[in-house]
Amino acid sequence: METLSNLASGFQVALDPYMLAICLIGVTVGTLVGVLPGIGAMAAISIALPITYHMDTTAALIMLAGIFYGAQYGGSTAAILLNLPGTATNAVTCLDGYPMSKQGRAGVALFMTTITSFVGGCIGIVLMIGFAPALSRFALSFSSAEYFSIMLLGLVAASTLSVGSPLKGLAMVVMGIALGLVGIDVTSGHPRYTFGVIRLMDGVNLLALGMGLFGVAEILNNLGKPTQQLKAGSVTLRSLLPSREDWKASVMPTVRGAAIGSGVGTLPGTGPGIAAFMAYAVEKRVAKDPSRFGHGAIEGIASPEAANNAAVQAAFIPTLSLGIPGDAVIAILMGAMLIHGIVPGPQFITSHPDTFWGLIASFWIGNVLLLILNIPMIGIWVRILTIPYRLLYPAMLFFVCVGVYAMRNNPFDVYLTMLFGGIGYFMLRFQYPAAPLLLGFILGPLMEEHLKRALQISRGDFLVFVDRPISAVFLVATLLVFAFTVKPAVMRALSRRSRAES
Repeated sequence: METLSNLASGFQVALDPYMLAICLIGVTVGTLVGVLPGIGAMAAISIALPITYHMDTTAALIMLAGIFYGAQYGGSTAAILLNLPGTATNAVTCLDGYPMSKQGRAGVALFMTTITSFVGGCIGIVLMIGFAPALSRFALSFSSAEYFSIMLLGLVAASTLSVGSPLKGLAMVVMGIALGLVGIDVTSGHPRYTFGVIRLMDGVNLLALGMGLFGVAEILNNLGKPTQQLKAGSVTLRSLLPSREDWKASVMPTVRGAAIGSGVGTLPGTGPGIAAFMAYAVEKRVAKDPSRFGHGAIEGIASPEAANNAAVQAAFIPTLSLGIPGDAVIAILMGAMLIHGIVPGPQFITSHPDTFWGLIASFWIGNVLLLILNIPMIGIWVRILTIPYRLLYPAMLFFVCVGVYAMRNNPFDVYLTMLFGGIGYFMLRFQYPAAPLLLGFILGPLMEEHLKRALQISRGDFLVFVDRPISAVFLVATLLVFAFTVKPAVMRALSRRSRAES
């Protein structure tokens, strides 16, 4: 009853006309970003972040979160119609969505992805309502030792469980921590890693880092690729309706995909992309005729789309209850909360109940708005695919520069953004993941704070991290993750080196 009462108060906040308008703007922009291939929710949120500085905290989070999960809905449009995933998480949708489009069933595929995305998102929200408050109450017993250990686990998991080389992921985490420590040390008051640059005394600007690594880097990466004029086909409402067989074939894959996405989404560093590919692999394994997959099987789009939307909602559970970002995009949202003076963690739900439950209620409202937006407006979203990139990318770069400068009226931040954009471009070319770097940047200073506090309480005794059972469990889990992911990568690298020398 207490949960229902809190949820009712959250709907009072979210149903305010101003909040409704903000939620509508967020999900609409998110859908648009998802439809346009190659931009991604990270770049869109980074560009929109300066706009939220003069907004109410709840409204800012509602809009940024709407962009995040709205992009998951829109990303399937280009994947199905043009074999171009709007976001990386929708890449698996191309496998069966595009063949359905070539079979003249594009409308059915688009309609089904919208419905399964809605169902997956709703299941993720239900889990968040049930688990986030309970996990937050459990975390109230944590000391600085537990916080340090769980953040260490989150960073190692983020770098080793994500797509790509675990060694490169760990290297990016270390680089992110180093960037997070730039500036004045709060404890001693001495500058660190500033190299005599006065502008760095306040540290590296989070917005400059995020926009550079994800926004500018994506623009630079796409500028060197050959582009083709995209053609928009016509999609009628009558062609959207699935048959009875389509409905029957999609029910259980949707449920399984939502369950997989909800589980994977709660793990730091995994993200909706991994959840979508896992759901697709499971459906192919349990199918009676796996040969249908890749040739227009409707299960091949229902399960991954449910999984990635459930994972997006579930990623908020560790962020809001423990202060551990579940995804790189969530890390940006966590940074926005810190900028607005709200520290996510166990105290967040009790200290800011209106913000927490208003955000939860806005997820329901946003998913309903996305359902309304995506079905009738599919034809319009398809038309947007024809915008030439020679007009789109310069406009994005302009808004990036304006947004970064407007935050502190500091041209140095614009230079930093361009610098990180160049670094991000080479990271993309050499397949170094940017997400672990951002997570390290966010969590690095927090880890240092809890490390110092735990050692001050224990008078310099490092055994405090293993004497406390919960902290010891997290450290053991960190070692297991490290052993099962990093050790094989190191052995393969040493084996390749020995073969090359011989």
